[in-house]
Amino acid sequence: MAVWIQAQQLQGDALHQMQSLYGQHFPIEVRHYLSQWLEGQLWDVIDLENPQEEFKAKRLLDSLIQELQNKAEHQVGEDGFLLKIKLGHYASQLKSTYDRCPLELVRCIKHILYTEQRLVREASNSSSPVGGMMDSMSQKYQQINQAFEELRLLTQDTENDLRKLQHNQEYFIIQYQESLRIQAQLTSLTTLPPADRQLREPTLLSKRATVEAWLTREANTLQKYRLDLAEKHQKSLQLLRKQQTIILDDELIHWKRRQQLAGNGGPPEGGLDILQSWCEKLAETIWQNRQQIRRAEHLRQQLPIPGPIEELLNDLNSTITDIISALVTSTFIIEKQPPQVLKTQTKFAATVRLLVGGKLNVHMNPPQVKATIISEQQAKALLKNENTRNDSSGEILNNNCVMEYHQATGTLSANFRNMSLKRIKRSDRRGAESVTEEKFTILFESQFSVGGNELVFQVKTLSLPVVVIVHGSQDNNATATVLWDNAFAEPGRVPFIVPDKVLWPQLCEALNMKYKAEVQSNRGLSEENLVFLAQKAFSSTSINPDDYRGMTMTWSQFNRESLPGRNFTFWQWFDGVMELTKKHLKPHWNDGAILGFVNKQQAQDMLMSKPNGTFLLRFSDSEIGGITIAWVAENPNKPGERMVWNLMPYTTKDFSIRSLADRISDLNHLLFLYPDRPKDEVFSKYYTPPLSKAVDGYVKPQIKQVVPEFTTTNPDPAANPTYMDHGASPVVSHPPNYGIYQPMSDSMLDADGDFDLDDTMDVARHVEELLRRPMENQWSGQQS
Repeated sequence: MAVWIQAQQLQGDALHQMQSLYGQHFPIEVRHYLSQWLEGQLWDVIDLENPQEEFKAKRLLDSLIQELQNKAEHQVGEDGFLLKIKLGHYASQLKSTYDRCPLELVRCIKHILYTEQRLVREASNSSSPVGGMMDSMSQKYQQINQAFEELRLLTQDTENDLRKLQHNQEYFIIQYQESLRIQAQLTSLTTLPPADRQLREPTLLSKRATVEAWLTREANTLQKYRLDLAEKHQKSLQLLRKQQTIILDDELIHWKRRQQLAGNGGPPEGGLDILQSWCEKLAETIWQNRQQIRRAEHLRQQLPIPGPIEELLNDLNSTITDIISALVTSTFIIEKQPPQVLKTQTKFAATVRLLVGGKLNVHMNPPQVKATIISEQQAKALLKNENTRNDSSGEILNNNCVMEYHQATGTLSANFRNMSLKRIKRSDRRGAESVTEEKFTILFESQFSVGGNELVFQVKTLSLPVVVIVHGSQDNNATATVLWDNAFAEPGRVPFIVPDKVLWPQLCEALNMKYKAEVQSNRGLSEENLVFLAQKAFSSTSINPDDYRGMTMTWSQFNRESLPGRNFTFWQWFDGVMELTKKHLKPHWNDGAILGFVNKQQAQDMLMSKPNGTFLLRFSDSEIGGITIAWVAENPNKPGERMVWNLMPYTTKDFSIRSLADRISDLNHLLFLYPDRPKDEVFSKYYTPPLSKAVDGYVKPQIKQVVPEFTTTNPDPAANPTYMDHGASPVVSHPPNYGIYQPMSDSMLDADGDFDLDDTMDVARHVEELLRRPMENQWSGQQS
C-alpha cells in the first residue's frame, strides 16, 4: 500500500495529475479499496503486444472483479450500504468494459501505477519540505512494513514449531502408553508357570528397554523443542515491543502532537487509517503469539517434564499480557478534541476512538464511554494512580455514549454530539493566576473485555487542556493560555506543566501559525512584521532580527503585564489585530495592501519620501483592534512644508457601518497606496456599487466619510444633494455652510494630526437624518 499512501500526500499540480488518471474507465474508489491487491499483482510480466498473453490478463480481470465483489459483500450496516452498491456497480462496469479486451485493463493499470510512482518519486526527490517529508515518510513506512513481514514470518515459524511439538508429544504419549502396556505384561508374567515366564520375559524386557531408551531420548528432544520454541517466542516479543514502541511512542505521539498544534492553527493532524491498520496488525500478531504461548503451556501441563520451561512460559505469558494491555490502553484516543476554550451552558462535541476495537471484536459487546471534567491537580493524581474515583470539577450533561462500530471503515468510536458544561468548580488560584489561566481536562473512560472475557481493560484518556469561561469577554485571555500550552507543551509532561519563558523565535513560530489560521491566509508574518512585534514586546528600537534571536519572553510579558504606557497586554493587542483582519480586512491583507505592523515614526519616515497623497495602512499602537490611515500632504500652517497625517483608528464598529475600501474611496486626497500604486487599482474591486436612482420620488441616503480639513464642497447643492463632494486638493479647507449642518468652528485634528472619527461620523449621521426629510421643506427652511 506504500505507493497509494504516498500518492495521497501529493499536493498542487502533482495531485491534480494523479486525480486525472481516474474516471469511468477506472474509478479512483477501486484504486483506494483494492490498493494492496493492485500493488501486489505482477502486471509487468504481461506483454501487451503479445495476443497470447490475453488469458493471463483475463485471469487478472476475473480476480479484480472477484476482489471487488468480496469487498462489497463484507459491507454491512447503514454506512456500508451505499458502498456495497457502489462497489458492486464498479465490478459490473469493469467487467462490461474490459471483458472482451482484458489487455486494455492491464495497460490502464500499468499506466496508473507507473505515473503514480513517477509523481511520488519526483515529489520525494524535490528539495521542497514536502518532498523531503514524503521521502522520510516512505522510508519509515517501509521499515514498519518490513518489521511486520518479519513478525509474520516469525509467527508462522513458531506456529509450525508448535504443531511439530504437539505432533511429537502426541506420539510420545502413545509410546509412553506402550511402555505401560509392556510393564503390565511383565507384571502379569508372575502368574505364569516358570517355563512360560522364562520364554516370554526376555522379549518383553528387551522391548521395555528399547521403549524406555526412546522415551528418554524423546523427552530430552521435547524439552529442547519447548525451550527452542520459548526462545523464538522471546525473540518475537522483543520485536513486537520494538514495533509497538515505534508505532505508539513515535507515530501515535507525533499524531497527537500534530493534533495539538492544529489547535493553534497548524496543518491538520491527518487521518488515523494508517495508524489503525498498524495497530490492528499489532493486535493480530500479539493475539496469535498469545494463543501460541497458551497452547504451549497447555502442552506442558499435559506432559510435565522437569526443567526451566514452566518459568519461561510464565514470563512469556506475563510479557505478552503487558504488551497487549499497553496496546489497548494506548489506542483509546480522542479523535476529535473538545473545544479548548469551553463556555458553560454551551453545546460542544468530541469523538473517542479505539484503534484496535474492530480487530479484537470489542464491538460484539459495545462498551459505554463516560466523560468527566477534572482539574489539573486531579489529572496529576490520576496519572500517579492515586484514588480519584468520582472526583470531578463540574457537571457535564449528556456525558455518556455507547461506542459504535462502522463496518465500512472498520472504526469503533463514541461520538459525543450534545455535551454541555452545566457548572464548573474552580480551585484556589495561585498568586497572580486568573480564571482564564486555570486549566481543566475532559476525562474519557470505559471498560471492556476481549477474548471471551479473558482480559478485562479499564481505559482512560485525557483531552488537551481546557480553559472554562462563563462570558465571551474572557475568550481573548483564555485563548492565550491555550496557545501557550499547545505551542510549548513537552511530550509526556506532568499535566499541564509548560515553560514559564520561551525563546522569541519559538513564540514567533506560534504567533505566525495562529495568525495564518485565524486570517485564513497564506500570507503570514514577514521578518519585518516579527521585528515590529519584538520591538513592541521588548520596548526596543532595534531593527536587526538577530538581536532578538536569543531573547526570551515570559508568560507574564505575553499576557499578564500591560505594555508600557498601555492598559492591555502584548497578546491582547495582537489578538485584536487578528480579529479585525479576520472579520474585515482579509482580502486587503491577502492582496498585500496592508503593511499593518508599522509604528507611527516608521510610517512618517516611509511617506516623507513619497509624493503628496501617498498613504499606507498600519495597525494602531494605542487601541486594540484598530487600523489607521497615514498619508503625506502639505502642512496648512506652513506653506511649502509637508507633513504626515494620521486618521483616528478604525475598529470593527466602524467597518460594520462602512467598509475600508469604501472609506478609502471617499477620501479623494488619498491618491497612491505606498509605495506608488494608484488606490483605485488596488481597492476598486471592493468598492460598493453606486446606489440606484430615485424610485417613486424617493432618494436613498448615503453615508460617506468626510475629513473636513481635506474636503472641497461643490457649491451647487443640486449637483449632488445627498453628500458632500470631496476635492482632490491636499490643502486643508473648511467647508462653507449650506444649511445642511452648522459650520465647525473647531478643527477635528488633534495635536498629532489625528482626526476624531466619532465627530466625523456624527456629521455623517446628521446628513443622513436631514436627507430623510422632504426635500422642499429642507430647502424652504434654509431660505427662511
